[in-house]
Amino acid sequence: MEIGSTLRGVLRLVAYVSVTLAGIPVQAAFLALGWTKAYVRFPRAYHRFCLRILGIEVVVKGAPSAKRPTLFISNHSSYLDIPVLSAVADVSFVAKSEVNDWPFFGLLARLQRTVFVEREKRTKAQEQRDSIAGRLQAGDCLVLFPEGTSSDGNRVLPFKTALFSVAGTKVDEAPVLVQPVSVTATHLDGLPLGHVWRALYAWYGDMELPPHLWRMVRAGRIRVVVEFHPALTVDQVGSRKALAEHCWRTVAQGVERAVKNRAELPVPANAADGAKAAVG
Repeated sequence: MEIGSTLRGVLRLVAYVSVTLAGIPVQAAFLALGWTKAYVRFPRAYHRFCLRILGIEVVVKGAPSAKRPTLFISNHSSYLDIPVLSAVADVSFVAKSEVNDWPFFGLLARLQRTVFVEREKRTKAQEQRDSIAGRLQAGDCLVLFPEGTSSDGNRVLPFKTALFSVAGTKVDEAPVLVQPVSVTATHLDGLPLGHVWRALYAWYGDMELPPHLWRMVRAGRIRVVVEFHPALTVDQVGSRKALAEHCWRTVAQGVERAVKNRAELPVPANAADGAKAAVG
């Protein structure tokens, strides 16, 4: 069943591509010149603007850690998680190596200084952990999607524990701060999304990207709830596996609350209003 407006979809895509093509040389220049503050902060402004174009409203519960570095642990249901999280925090991502080869989106990932990992190659595991640890020690905030794939958005898949070893990375002689984050699409044009219609946002399984993107841009306004949970360190739970279990339970409970609309959502605020911002 097709919903939404073809004209809306065309206008959104044209505007998104235009803004992105204009932004690419700007971010590339910041990186080439080594202007750290600029290339860290520019993606946040860019993604906020793109979410407005695409009709995605972000409501934030809690607050992202202000400490650098922080390792954010998030569930993953869509390529749209990238702009959603980037719009509320100055972050880079840990992504599977295949993303680096994607046309257009691979370039955008590189410009946001994504760390690419080959999850299936255990021989490179230590090298990849060292790469992530090095970025954390340099003060970068990273987002890790430990499900290893995207889900249908109605639940959180079990977390893979291997890369949680980077939580032991020492910064100023203390383990890096870890903050669980739940990301959930909840409403379409103010009406709650059910299990089926959540696929307007979620991209998973054998879905092809172009048809999914076209359905999404044709639709109305999608609300996404981002809940930042209390941060902690691996020392507080004892091991990487215990940390992975804690993060999984915390993130899964956040998604469940948002899916079932159990908690009253905050009223969307001005997008510039710090951690309580709503982007839309």
